[in-house]
Amino acid sequence: MAKIHAYLNFDGTCKQAFEFYAQVFNSPVTGTYLYDDMPAEPGSPALPEHAKGKVMHTSLMLNDTTMLMGSDVVEGFGGKVINGNATYIMLDAKDAEEARALYQALAKDAKILEMELGETFFAELFSSFEDKFGIYWMIHFEGNKKMG
Repeated sequence: MAKIHAYLNFDGTCKQAFEFYAQVFNSPVTGTYLYDDMPAEPGSPALPEHAKGKVMHTSLMLNDTTMLMGSDVVEGFGGKVINGNATYIMLDAKDAEEARALYQALAKDAKILEMELGETFFAELFSSFEDKFGIYWMIHFEGNKKMG
């Protein structure tokens, strides 16, 4: 089976976001490349000034098999960031303590707190929110609410 990783796009805040996520997940940021690191290709346009210092790619390990990756999207090099709630990263916590710790760290200064961490009919603990960088998260601990 293929592994599943989350890839996040930012509008110039990728470095700060991954420094934050490195603290949340207690995992170092690895493999960071800046747009400045790209070799000049013959016939390709020059790197625009606004792209300099921006992250082309970075990552960190969430656990042994799952990575969180990201980049700054620079107009002229692949589009434009459009934030929305069509995609969430769902973290399925191993226990209530981990769910609370993830929620406390990730929801700090959240832009939108859709649902505070609490009990639902489908989970012992659940929350959904947009973090301070515009990324949508769900924290889930099924606990004693096992589905059929």
